[in-house]
Amino acid sequence: MTARHPLVLGAGLFYPGGEHITGWRSPAAEPTRYLELDYYADFARTAEAGRFATVFLADELYVWDRYDSGVDHGVNIRPEPLTLLSALSQLTTKIGLAATISTTYNEPYHVARKLASLDYLSDGRAAWNLVTSASDEEARNFGRDANLDHEVRYRRGEEFVEVVHGLWDSWDDDAFPHDKATGIFADRDKVHVLGHEGEFLSVRGPLNIPRPPQGHLPLFQAGASEAGRALAGRTADAVFTLGSDDLDEGRRLYKDYKLRARRAGRDPEAVKVLPALQPIIGRTQAEAEEKLRLLEELTPERVALDLLSHWLGEDLGRRELDEPFVFDADPEGFNQSKSLYASILKVLGEREFTLRELYREVLRRRFVLGTPDSLADRLVEAYTERAADGFILMFPTLPDSLSDFVTEIVPRLTDRGVYPAEYAGDTLREHLGLARPESRYAA
Repeated sequence: MTARHPLVLGAGLFYPGGEHITGWRSPAAEPTRYLELDYYADFARTAEAGRFATVFLADELYVWDRYDSGVDHGVNIRPEPLTLLSALSQLTTKIGLAATISTTYNEPYHVARKLASLDYLSDGRAAWNLVTSASDEEARNFGRDANLDHEVRYRRGEEFVEVVHGLWDSWDDDAFPHDKATGIFADRDKVHVLGHEGEFLSVRGPLNIPRPPQGHLPLFQAGASEAGRALAGRTADAVFTLGSDDLDEGRRLYKDYKLRARRAGRDPEAVKVLPALQPIIGRTQAEAEEKLRLLEELTPERVALDLLSHWLGEDLGRRELDEPFVFDADPEGFNQSKSLYASILKVLGEREFTLRELYREVLRRRFVLGTPDSLADRLVEAYTERAADGFILMFPTLPDSLSDFVTEIVPRLTDRGVYPAEYAGDTLREHLGLARPESRYAA
């Protein structure tokens, strides 16, 4: 087993205005810039100044318009990740560039080629955040009435990863002599035809780009259901989890992912467990509470209801807000994000809620409030107690929350000896403490 790597940080960009549903209305927000390259360049450079391992771009392939308020809050209005990250690869020098790509609504040859291209453009800083897509709205943009069943999506996802890895191994690392004297551009003996025929996919190969600088790009994966954990244990280099206030629960989940990796014949230290953390930073605890209160004031009731409706898969807009909330839960039949669904059911199990109380409580629990010292202590404790190898930070408002974190919290993490004072190298694999994998044909 390898030695433990220092704490890893990723800068998650889930919505352009920040992780809070109405972060775009905060005084610091700049919503007119959300399609400008400079806006994202500022985000990436600030994270790079904080030695974040990677920028982590979320993506979904639809507009939230299922319920009445969906279009109003516009959380899914954003640039396409690979296009944006290709541009950012030329405006940054160290930070990783992780793109969210669905295995349900793409084909592996396209994905392998595009990600390999980004890895070359960035000199080895690209990564893939694998999602299987969760919403019927996405299905309707790709010729289907409904999304694939949860278990089927994950089986396809695992086969998809196998094919992409195989395509990245199409060429040996030394397959291109570019010999002008002999006229040999590529060595025919060092190219491999994949010839994959599986349950969902049929791909001959080879890929028409050399093996990426990182060999295989780091694979991030966020599934926390049983199917998602199984896939992560077998394939993921980093697991993005929902996070929890309960340290014991965090340790149990951390241990579970590591055990799954070991059972798959992998080094558990080669699978990084990175919970989500949405910090609201104040000079005092009271100031942090006030920041959240102001965001809550900016959140229209219909928007909060729409968000909860989306997460629970039921239109709650016609329910009475101040009557006891009764919900007919169906965890087995639910076909969207099962881990998020389960987290809301857990809240409902604590006591009786009205609908108004529930949406406020669910939104509030997504954020962690504190001072620079208390938040740094929280990160260090989770790392040292093996509840996390690092965190994907999702900032409630932008650009101020990210700047505050880099200015106030990063130095404290470095002073506590858990966070590096410099980047470990030039590639994202080096930032994550991961070795470059050999080709399956190396022997």
